[in-house]
Amino acid sequence: MVMGIRRADCKAAAIMVIVALLMVATVSACANQPRQHIGGSITYVEAQEFDSLYPPAADFYPNGGIVHNITDRLLFQDPVTLDLYPWIATALPEVNENATEFTFKLRKDVTYSDGSHVNAANVVRNFDLFGLGDEGRRFAPSPALPHYQRAEALDAYTVKFYFSEPTPEFPQAVSMPRAGLLADVTLKRTMEGFGPGHATDIVASGPFVVSDERVGEELTLTARDDYNWAPAVREHEGRPAIDSVRVVFNQEDTERVSLVTGRAADIAARIDPSDESQVRQARLNLVAASTRGVNNSLTFRPGHPLLQDKRVRQAIIAGVDRKAIRDDLFTDSYPLATSILAEQAPGYKKQKPYKHDTARANTLLDQVGWVRNPDDGIREKNGQRLSLNVNDALPLPRSKEVVAMLQEQLKDIGVEINFYPGDFADQVEAVKDPNKIQLFHSMSDGTLYQQFSTSRIDAAHNTHSDGSLLDPQLEELLAPQTVEQAQDYLTEQAYVLPLVEQPVVYGLRTHVHGFDTDPTGLPSFYQISRLGR
Repeated sequence: MVMGIRRADCKAAAIMVIVALLMVATVSACANQPRQHIGGSITYVEAQEFDSLYPPAADFYPNGGIVHNITDRLLFQDPVTLDLYPWIATALPEVNENATEFTFKLRKDVTYSDGSHVNAANVVRNFDLFGLGDEGRRFAPSPALPHYQRAEALDAYTVKFYFSEPTPEFPQAVSMPRAGLLADVTLKRTMEGFGPGHATDIVASGPFVVSDERVGEELTLTARDDYNWAPAVREHEGRPAIDSVRVVFNQEDTERVSLVTGRAADIAARIDPSDESQVRQARLNLVAASTRGVNNSLTFRPGHPLLQDKRVRQAIIAGVDRKAIRDDLFTDSYPLATSILAEQAPGYKKQKPYKHDTARANTLLDQVGWVRNPDDGIREKNGQRLSLNVNDALPLPRSKEVVAMLQEQLKDIGVEINFYPGDFADQVEAVKDPNKIQLFHSMSDGTLYQQFSTSRIDAAHNTHSDGSLLDPQLEELLAPQTVEQAQDYLTEQAYVLPLVEQPVVYGLRTHVHGFDTDPTGLPSFYQISRLGR
């Protein structure tokens, strides 16, 4: 059960939305300038093939990188200032006092790539599918749309959204790729119809369309000649300057670097920290884009018998030398985390240092009664070893190496760390079970609510076997207006150990101009121009 927001907080939530909207800068339509059609193609190398182009699945970065470039959203969020601007909507929404109703007016000139129009009825169908899901077609409700009830077309180009509880984060949510708009013909597909082999069938209104696909190898994004409705805050509204983007899938870190340094590619995504120096030596550009969400971190499952005592969790935190992990495995692109949230995330609050203190860690474990085995030094209690499993956080860079360093560091205080085996599918299933994974290694471009709510990812697995809450206070603090208190609470209860801020690092050849990312680090190809080699 999701804990509700206290009635006294409703007005505060609504005020927060209204103030945020009033703070957004007004952008004149004259900010858009005609842009020269440069033409040509660029090659972009991604670390993994997408597994779904269904917009709510865009939180998986290989999915999001494509969805972001083929769909439009109601609002646009500036990747630097994080201000919201109209996009397919003509203005920011009208919001009721309790932030449970949002009304948007839509542009009348927007079409999908099949020629059909974006209108209120179509937007309703999009959000009813995203927000409510469709069990028969295997669509789950989107974690990005909590408390969603329904949408209503007030007229042909006005749509109103209704929520069961105050949801002041909704305007920001509709700016994300997870809320990318789809044509009616695509909304009729099953979940399988969004997977590999079906990319060219996805009909959206964005500046690019998927024109070709070779499953497991690559796909092609082709510019729409008739595109003319980008956000006014962008440099221009018309078609992209380039003609196409060849997206190549390559899981090998060194091969992606070789492709971009060897001039076979123009942009390579997910440059591993160990390869950054090679990109710099080739005199290419590095872009480290912040994901502005939940940092690269370890989340404890406090319901597991070995972690129920807070002192055990505190001991593990004290036993980890985060700075050594950061210095040995990462680069300056990965700042040491100072909270569970990234410093540029909305609601960020700096936490007290997670101090490495082996003596304190040993004292805490002694107090709880964990005694070292004389043979291997691992602590035991009542015949049970203090042995914990950590997942492989695919596709995070250097996850296996992080776990290896955790094994070395925590062995010094008598804690055994095991790397959970298996491929991506195995890891996805294992992290749902605290009997398999006790320390959850992850990051997310989402909010604390999306990461920790029992109705969403539930990173801490905050439930008893009967479904009741282990810690109701944690669930209650996940509301947007209490995000700072939530960070304090996660720290005080030793539920999380933030490691580093997690960017997406790109290597670019110097002839690529105009490349930027969305606020979560997804690549944007719309403003790119390519001049020479």
